[in-house]
Amino acid sequence: MFQLLKTEGKARRGTLTTAHGTVQTPVFMNVATQGAIKGALSAEDLTAVGCQIALANTYHLHVRPGDELIRAFGGLHALMTWDGPMLTDSGGFQIFSLAGLRKITEEGVRFQSHVDGRHIFISPEQSMKIQANLGSDIAMAFDECIEIPAPHSYVAQSCERTTRWLIRCRDELKRLEQAGEKVTEGQVLFGINQGATYPDLRVRHMRQIAELDLPGYAIGGLAVGETHQEMYDTVEMVEEHMPTDRPRYLMGVGTPSNLIEAVARGIDMFDCVMPARNGRHGNLFTWSGAMNIKNEKYKADSGPIDPDCTCPVCRRYSRAYLRHLFKCGEMLAMRLAVIHNLYFYNKLMEEMQNALDQGGFDLFRRTFSEKLAEKL
Repeated sequence: MFQLLKTEGKARRGTLTTAHGTVQTPVFMNVATQGAIKGALSAEDLTAVGCQIALANTYHLHVRPGDELIRAFGGLHALMTWDGPMLTDSGGFQIFSLAGLRKITEEGVRFQSHVDGRHIFISPEQSMKIQANLGSDIAMAFDECIEIPAPHSYVAQSCERTTRWLIRCRDELKRLEQAGEKVTEGQVLFGINQGATYPDLRVRHMRQIAELDLPGYAIGGLAVGETHQEMYDTVEMVEEHMPTDRPRYLMGVGTPSNLIEAVARGIDMFDCVMPARNGRHGNLFTWSGAMNIKNEKYKADSGPIDPDCTCPVCRRYSRAYLRHLFKCGEMLAMRLAVIHNLYFYNKLMEEMQNALDQGGFDLFRRTFSEKLAEKL
């Protein structure tokens, strides 16, 4: 399902073929946690902003409206009317965030719903069943996301359990396929590397899961409190042991600069709530750096958010109008800002693809990595 077309240093250019279409990599997955992008964006908007692949969340959709109901509609693609590729997270990170409401055992995790407090149990098998009902193209393995810092001994035990859970996920997804119980024929499983920031554990765990010969692999448990340099160091040490002929996914990352630097270190796929979340608060990304549209200096600014951007918002609306909408508390403010930010992220990935095609990624990195981290 993955074809490596070209490399420049460790940076990779490829294609990822799924049941719902082919994705050009490196790629940013737009986060539709509950079947929609926060900020009032629809499936049509996803197409307009250049989204190649959407990401939805197993935990949230299991809690409501329920994966069985979604299955009855023909899967999440049908329910949200999105016909492109889709990846579903396993729910492990969301359960990680419910630290006070969960209990982890070898069988799985028991926890209380953040919605109504009811008790829920999710095992590797249950996670696969839920994701089969959702009908994603890529199902993520059920894992334990570990907080940073954490004791080495606990992280080691957790990695071993995550490997055992991964094997159970693989076996269950195969059983579901043989039984004809998957909404999307051709749904595949990605394994997740864990190990906090301990080099020995990260490398050992990656070697273990690589032996399972899965369709793809992710690096999880980062962007949870460590420094950017610690994240980059972890990616570098793990990347050496990731299969070169499989897609590599860095989960939950990150800023535009993070994406460029991670691509330079051999990563193909990303997701992050940052562009939508920042947009909803008036923090916008541009090719000259980040800006807060609520600032007074934009009150009478007739220019677009970014003169170098061709998104639907920049082609039509002024900074002054968008600032006015935010100051008035209009919902349209969030919608327009999120459209711009997601378009920017998807365009950023397209520009990296083009740079790799032309052998100019190193120049692109030197031009934009630090620049996009600046604040206007």
